[in-house]
Amino acid sequence: MISLTHYLVLAAVLFSIAVVGIFLNRKNVVILLMAIELLLLAVNINFVAFSHYLQDIAGQVFVFFILTVAAAEAAIGLAILIVLFRNRHTINVEDLNRLSG
Repeated sequence: MISLTHYLVLAAVLFSIAVVGIFLNRKNVVILLMAIELLLLAVNINFVAFSHYLQDIAGQVFVFFILTVAAAEAAIGLAILIVLFRNRHTINVEDLNRLSG
């Protein structure tokens, strides 16, 4: 039987991996976006686990809103990356220090 503790440990591991990914890899924008998505996924696991444990559906409803925002963030972020790559021919964060229109 999988208990609440198992879900919380999994969410903590995912959250830790995402934080390490953000702080250690500051060069590639795609990896930064993936780390942000991992952060949101860890939070969603916590919401669903506590929602199931407390027999309340509010946490699961809130997860749908978070997933909607995450999908929009990923779509807009990738669109910005494509435009930056077409203009600058790189997606390294250090090379994108001057953002002018």
